[in-house]
Amino acid sequence: MPLKLERTPMREQDPVQRRRNFDEVALGYSPDEAIREAQRCIQCKHPFCVEGCPVHVQIPQFIKLITEGRFEDAAQKIKETNNLPAVCGRVCPQEEQCEARCVLNRKGQSVAIGRLERFAADYQMKKGIPDPERPIKIGKKVAVIGSGPAGLTAAADLAKLGYDVTVFESFHELGGVLVYGIPEFRLPKALVKQEIEFLKRLGVKFVTNVIVGNTLTIDDLFDDGYQAVFIGTGAGLPKFMDIPGESLNGVYSANEYLTRVNLMKAYLFPKADTPIKKAHKVAVVGGGNVAMDAARCALRLDADEVHIVYRRSEAEMPARAEEVHHAKEEGIIFDLLTNPIRIIGENGRVTGMECIKMELGEPDASGRRRPVPVKGSEFIMEVDAVIMALGTTPNPLIAATTHGLEIQPWGGIIADEATGATSRPGVYAGGDAVTGAATVILAMGAGKKAAAAIHEYLEGKK
Repeated sequence: MPLKLERTPMREQDPVQRRRNFDEVALGYSPDEAIREAQRCIQCKHPFCVEGCPVHVQIPQFIKLITEGRFEDAAQKIKETNNLPAVCGRVCPQEEQCEARCVLNRKGQSVAIGRLERFAADYQMKKGIPDPERPIKIGKKVAVIGSGPAGLTAAADLAKLGYDVTVFESFHELGGVLVYGIPEFRLPKALVKQEIEFLKRLGVKFVTNVIVGNTLTIDDLFDDGYQAVFIGTGAGLPKFMDIPGESLNGVYSANEYLTRVNLMKAYLFPKADTPIKKAHKVAVVGGGNVAMDAARCALRLDADEVHIVYRRSEAEMPARAEEVHHAKEEGIIFDLLTNPIRIIGENGRVTGMECIKMELGEPDASGRRRPVPVKGSEFIMEVDAVIMALGTTPNPLIAATTHGLEIQPWGGIIADEATGATSRPGVYAGGDAVTGAATVILAMGAGKKAAAAIHEYLEGKK
């Protein structure tokens, strides 16, 4: 059989229909489509794809199981190293990681590893995830702060090793950025709940509405008998531009906007309690995945027009190509090489945004060409809502209330890259709380490393 160089397409909602609903955009593979795509894998003796996966999923092995029609076995194989396969199959940047290493890239398109991971996980969920074997408890307590991808991964790995694990979450819902940051049309929240339910069946305990650093401190946790602590609190402190007009009504951080929409279900108002003001013309400032999410949410909330305002060109845009493509299909307008310089308002509300055109100069520290203002190119964009999607930094609360915890000047917790160990013995950290805003799978990889290091640390204390 000749090698098929192009991947099997995935069905999607029609752009005209989906731009006004929050249903999932990508519809997934059927069993026949999954087998057809899995058969493209040539089962390399040295699988570079596994090296590109931060949690080291045994990719050729699970794909081979799909070719044999053993879909539930494929899901179990993934779960040997990845506790959140339905999530990762949807939101991981596979094109920069596992799929980027696929040898088929030399002649055609890589195997659609992410789509196959999603298929196997979804298939198992529909059939019913089997109860995990609960390990024998070894009588040691570990606290995990934050129920995002880093915290959930660390908790699951530690529970499998027999630790008594409790996850403390500041919100009333579990899942961290998976529930407050990523829209329903990219990641249905029912799937996140099922993944968390599996951890509960594994023996992980969850406590919500607890803000560590306020409700209680890390010192309190040690006093309560926890022998190690993992900090996976993410990066929830939004950045702004510090330009005139940012305090006007109608200016949001992307964090606030997406939390209102996703966690508080503002798109269901009045069935849900949290409203969000209807805007007619929205500007989203930024070029990452969060900017795409905010823009696409605004469109679904009946905005007449939504603009992405980004100071570089599309080539420098950090968002996934798939997210940019979907945004364009849905009618999002891209104002590239454009930067806001002030927000204009009347009676305390946004009425416009003054911008300036940019051109690209020499590369900066990020390796991308530095945007330079074009003199005399200022213009006014009429908008009634502005969403700042400029990145986030860690909340300083834990660092400010924890003795002996060293942090970076910008707020990130200083932790060993290989182990997650911080400057305080018994305290580990990983994910966005250490790196600043990054990806779900990198946070999960940090959670796995920290769990292994915590186990080694506690074993050494016998």
